[in-house]
Amino acid sequence: MKHNETIFSVKQTDLSGYDGWVLFLRQQELEHLVWLEPKLGETIRRLKERKLFTGALHQVEVIPTHGLFPTPYLLLIGLGDSSPTPLQAWREAAAAAAKAALKSHLSRLAVRLIGVNAGDDLNISTKTQIAGALTEGFLLGSYRIKSYQRDPELSASLLEVAYYDDSERVGTEELKLEAAITKAKIYAKATNYARDLTNLPSNLLVPENMAVEAQKLAAIFGFECIVHDELEIEKLGMSGLHHVGKGSIHPPRMIVLKYQGTEQWTNVLGLVGKGITFDTGGISLKDPEGMEEMISDMGGAAVLLGVMQAIGTLKPKMNIVVVIPAAENMPSGSAFKPGDVIPTLSGRTVEVLNTDAEGRIVLADGVTYAKQLGAARIVDIATLTGAVLVALGDVATAAITNDESFLKQMLKAAEQSGEKIWQLPVYPEYKEMLKSEIADVKNSTTNRWAGAITGGLFVGIFAEETPWIHLDTGGTAWLWHERGLDPKGGTGAMVRTLVSMIVG
Repeated sequence: MKHNETIFSVKQTDLSGYDGWVLFLRQQELEHLVWLEPKLGETIRRLKERKLFTGALHQVEVIPTHGLFPTPYLLLIGLGDSSPTPLQAWREAAAAAAKAALKSHLSRLAVRLIGVNAGDDLNISTKTQIAGALTEGFLLGSYRIKSYQRDPELSASLLEVAYYDDSERVGTEELKLEAAITKAKIYAKATNYARDLTNLPSNLLVPENMAVEAQKLAAIFGFECIVHDELEIEKLGMSGLHHVGKGSIHPPRMIVLKYQGTEQWTNVLGLVGKGITFDTGGISLKDPEGMEEMISDMGGAAVLLGVMQAIGTLKPKMNIVVVIPAAENMPSGSAFKPGDVIPTLSGRTVEVLNTDAEGRIVLADGVTYAKQLGAARIVDIATLTGAVLVALGDVATAAITNDESFLKQMLKAAEQSGEKIWQLPVYPEYKEMLKSEIADVKNSTTNRWAGAITGGLFVGIFAEETPWIHLDTGGTAWLWHERGLDPKGGTGAMVRTLVSMIVG
């Protein structure tokens, strides 16, 4: 889906032509708007007295200026009462501003960057961090899902955001501010690209379409791209992927993207993403209610394509191999069945107890193949389990690792990006639950206890001794209602965290 490009700029003067002036306000600042036209200041104070706008986080009020200000409208956006304001609060406040602007059909916004009050000032480090956070928030908050209606309702677009800075140092700081804004745009655009892919109807995104999407990225950014079709998948021994995909008329694909940022192909980071383009559960058929969400079961693959879009632009000095096992999990006469024992690329065999636990089987081949392609560390990301929703709801992504120092890098990146990750335990008793009497491992436990943990540990078996992190976005890749930065539908959760971890 093609989105209108939002122009960001840094300006010192001249607010003519802008539809709205965005005021980000902490709760304690509502009584100190001494620089604002008195009648407008009085209006804001009355809103506070009536508790219509108190400056609470996510609170929004749009008021007309009636010619008392250079812009026709003021957008009052609450920041809460924390001081200093966390960067995530700035992101969420900007997202709220974007949504309010679009609802009011305001396309061009100006934002005071030096602080709310005329006497406020910020050092350049803080200012660039805030500018970056605001830029992410504006772009993520203004995301709109594509409409397939015959006569879609025309919607407003956020065309321009100008950061107004009348401090004396703006000229010397402008390049740093513009660099921060540019980087934030890359992160947000990559996230929105992942959202677009996740939201595609499953009839428009089958494994072959996903391979074509990867090839498009490769052509734009010069990546090496390898796509193995169903015949090559069998020939190479990727039997896990073969068995999961053989029930569909749309055959599976094993997709590889390689980015080489150093002279030697060493210290390679492997990224493996689950690419189940639709999941019916197979023979272990899902409940039909809510099954339409299963267009998002390729959310892990979408995230990695988003990450590679950002990597192609930022060009870090490191080596990355992305592996996406893509398939449809469908019931048919040729589908794999409960009770089957299937081989995998690693040589290990899997006893199938539940065909709706298919993602871990394709990831097993994906992780093994990433190692064969040189990965020295591996992150897999997948909408792996429904059990993660029971544990963490749709708020946090679950993480499992065999290397605590590796996970610390991920957690630091998540903190910087404002995305939530919670580490799950890997006690030996959980691994015991995956033992099979007739195969090397079974793909599901009989009582389904600790499902998010055992699902992740299944994948970890195939990572072996390679440093590995598993991210289960089964709760965070898709939302039924918009919240904060995230829209209803595909969220692109973990794109910004992964890019931050890679780029630093």
